[in-house]
Amino acid sequence: MTEKDRVTTLSTAEGRELQQQGNGQAPAAEGARELVPPVEVFEDHDAVWILADMPGVSKDSLNVELTNQVLEISGDIMVDMPEGVAATFAEIRGSRYRRHFTLGRELDREGIEATIKDGVLKVRLPKTDAHRRRRIEIKAA
Repeated sequence: MTEKDRVTTLSTAEGRELQQQGNGQAPAAEGARELVPPVEVFEDHDAVWILADMPGVSKDSLNVELTNQVLEISGDIMVDMPEGVAATFAEIRGSRYRRHFTLGRELDREGIEATIKDGVLKVRLPKTDAHRRRRIEIKAA
């Protein structure tokens, strides 16, 4: 098994699973280098959060899609070149980020939200009501 084929399971605090697929570079589309953005996954009582470092990706070139239980984040790296200048050596231009996550059933697919600021994509995956932590009131008998 190659490093890029590795599947790692990330568990939330309650033991539910969120899977991330791939690591490092993935097969690229024609002429483009495909990179897997580094991520951090956090959880609070209402949601699971994915932060993905995607420098050079603008809101317009960013794509967040959900198909069945697989969340895909992708985006093209945009580098503004001065007019009339040709790159002598280019590792950034023509690259794209892409990463897939398999979501657990405890996450509300209809409530997913995403924002990008300063090259960091933030995806909020809310938990379903049945899976949110709640405090039970104790009554005197």
